[in-house]
Amino acid sequence: MHFEPTEEQQMVRKTVREFAEERLKPDALERDQEHRVPLDAIREFGELGFYACSIPEEYGGSPLDPIAECIIIEELSRVDAAFGVFFAVNVGIGTLPILKWGTEEQKQKYLPKIAAGEIYTAYSLTEPGAGSDAANVQATAVKENGAYRLNGQKVFCTNGEVAKLIIVMARTDPSAGSRGISAFLVEPDFKGFNLGKRERKMGMNSSDTMELFFQDMEVPAENLLGEEGRGFKIALDALDDSRIGIAAQAVGIAQGALEETVKFTSEREQFRHKIGSFELVYNTVAEMRTRLEASRLLTYSAAWLRGQGRRHTAEAAMAKYFASENARWICDKAVQLHGGYGYTTDFPVERYFREVKVTEIYEGTNEIQKLVIGRATLPRETFG
Repeated sequence: MHFEPTEEQQMVRKTVREFAEERLKPDALERDQEHRVPLDAIREFGELGFYACSIPEEYGGSPLDPIAECIIIEELSRVDAAFGVFFAVNVGIGTLPILKWGTEEQKQKYLPKIAAGEIYTAYSLTEPGAGSDAANVQATAVKENGAYRLNGQKVFCTNGEVAKLIIVMARTDPSAGSRGISAFLVEPDFKGFNLGKRERKMGMNSSDTMELFFQDMEVPAENLLGEEGRGFKIALDALDDSRIGIAAQAVGIAQGALEETVKFTSEREQFRHKIGSFELVYNTVAEMRTRLEASRLLTYSAAWLRGQGRRHTAEAAMAKYFASENARWICDKAVQLHGGYGYTTDFPVERYFREVKVTEIYEGTNEIQKLVIGRATLPRETFG
């Protein structure tokens, strides 16, 4: 068991931190307030080659291990969590299902473009009536004349506005429950695809979160991902991987909040003393750091399992649940230790506080994570 990062992981952290500090940090608050997606920065980050990190070399990729992927998400989110989630979706849940379940033709068509940053990806499972009840998908896909005709609505699609390839779940057999769901590779240029409203959110405002509408949208039969009826399996498998990325995002936000708190409490004076010297303050800082480091280790452990090709459903859920709840606690304490200043936009902790909450919600609420963990821990016969 080794805890020392590899030379490659250290270089990744250094490179991404420099990019985040120089390119994202200066206007992070302005973009958040303007609800502006940083398209230029997205393109520039692609030029560094990081969108190829989850793709094998034979498809134009430059693969990194899953811990290094977590480090990228962590370092981006330490400064700008909205950019962090764009990246996590683009290289993770929007790409890995193609690698795992796609035909050779699908891999050859899409993966080199993703690796080169020519197209960005998204993933769309959630519907107005299918949130935690993910199997309640109502969007339909009917096969006719050698193609599928999709109809329905999706919500909360991260990257939905910028993506040129979206993995969409739709029902091909209305009578088969979760076994009647299939996955499709959808290009927004397909006739019948329409963008709905862009959500106005508490935080992550420079990340686009979209409604999608499909009205008799024709999808070529060759864009079926995997076999018919395997969509729900593909969706759950993708979530196992993506939850590790959300845990890494939570760790990054918490790291940023802790650093800002250390800076503030070591400079701010009250009663002729630095407030960081007060026992109540440094005890809180100590707990913030401890919770952060425990979250990071749990996240890296789940990422390591993924890298070994081992099952990691429960471990990903534990990392996501633990890291997000602790990150929310850390951001709350960061605002509190800043006092009134923490409630203003003059200090980044206000933005971290708004951004962190969604890590407890997307990729499965933390209540769902505890369900996953509990069912993986107790004997199967417990549930009848």
